[in-house]
Amino acid sequence: MSKIAIVTDSTAYIPKELREEHHIIMVPLDVNFGEETYKEEWEITTEEFYAKMKQVENLPTTSQPAIGLFEEKFQELAENHEEIIVITLSSGISGTHQTALAAGNMTDGVEVHLFDSEVSCMVQGFYVLSAAKMAEQNYSSKEILDHLYDMKNNIQAYFIADDLNHLHRGGRLNGAQLFVGSLLKIKPVLHFKEKIIVPYEKVRTAKKALARIYSILDKDAKNGNPLDITVIHGNCPDKAAVIAEELQAKYPNSNVSISYFGPVIGTHLGEGSLGIGWVDSRIK
Repeated sequence: MSKIAIVTDSTAYIPKELREEHHIIMVPLDVNFGEETYKEEWEITTEEFYAKMKQVENLPTTSQPAIGLFEEKFQELAENHEEIIVITLSSGISGTHQTALAAGNMTDGVEVHLFDSEVSCMVQGFYVLSAAKMAEQNYSSKEILDHLYDMKNNIQAYFIADDLNHLHRGGRLNGAQLFVGSLLKIKPVLHFKEKIIVPYEKVRTAKKALARIYSILDKDAKNGNPLDITVIHGNCPDKAAVIAEELQAKYPNSNVSISYFGPVIGTHLGEGSLGIGWVDSRIK
């Protein structure tokens, strides 16, 4: 067993079998339907979440893990590990990073390192899987963290929200951006900049928004470097499958996978949303 444990939160949406294979510990965020609270991936599946969304009048809310949940996991890991590396979703859209940091400072017997992915979903998962594989190969925590910071220069993530109201009501997009989007019926290409979600470019249709993401991806892929590409969807697997098939055919030396916006991120992006993220395979 590696002396370094890798911990992430549920919004990386790494499949359970992959987490188990690479000994990745997951701490769930909460999604709240009125007075009912569910720990995503533990107490509510993505399929159950989107089905429930159709049955309620008010949008659910989300909340970060309780500090005690992180502290409990850290204390368990301290029994068999010397260090812990925690990779969280962007600190600009959630307090999860700060909570994990506080829990790490309260934990004795193990050194806890925090890494802010500044993104979320399977793009965050790229960092986690890379760190886990390095830990298995007995790299030091410094080598792993240095590698993660190097990855930041090569990771890209863009997405299209089907309905901007979800982001606005969840406080993840400001009112001025929502007003402009609603007025012009645009489908902005969104991305993370300085840890928060902002429009990258404003286009008028989902088709044009997707084409714009394709053009950004093509710039990174045209030199022939192999990429790890993930197509992320909000309960629209058929759309994601078509996109993945197109990308795999266009970039045969890249690895294209399909992931999803789970309950917490799905709350803010809404059903029908799409995203594409990628990183140079040689760096990952």
